[in-house]
Amino acid sequence: MSRKILVAFDDSENAMRAVEYVAGLLSKDCRITLFSVVQDTASICDMHSPELTPYFKSQQDSFCVLEEKKKQILSAAQVKAKAILTASGFPEGQIRLKSEPKKKGIARDIVAEAQAGYDLVVLGRRGLAGIREFFMGSVSQKVLNLAQELPILIVS
Repeated sequence: MSRKILVAFDDSENAMRAVEYVAGLLSKDCRITLFSVVQDTASICDMHSPELTPYFKSQQDSFCVLEEKKKQILSAAQVKAKAILTASGFPEGQIRLKSEPKKKGIARDIVAEAQAGYDLVVLGRRGLAGIREFFMGSVSQKVLNLAQELPILIVS
């Protein structure tokens, strides 16, 4: 029976290192899901509320272009990650790309997905800048704390 592996994925170097680690370490019969939580800031692009400040309204198009570019960058990173996995011997049909809008928070959304029947969660250690990480914690720390019943692999 093949194992289901959830790789929490964004477009960072740390996430790509996690994919490379999975590619070299895990059995090629594992089913891999590259899972991304996408900030739901794009909904603001559809807002035409009079409460929006005039400055924001004047800049709304630029913001929305940036949001679309962010999605394209993430999509390209997912395709690259899938290529790394297939090049290492994982059958293409066993690799799934999945993106969901942020609902409760990135770490909570990763854990919610993981609880849907995955055997292992893999994520890169994503270091925030010094003091910010001390006060806020990283996504990997939060996932580790929230998913106490799930096996977690954090790749540095």
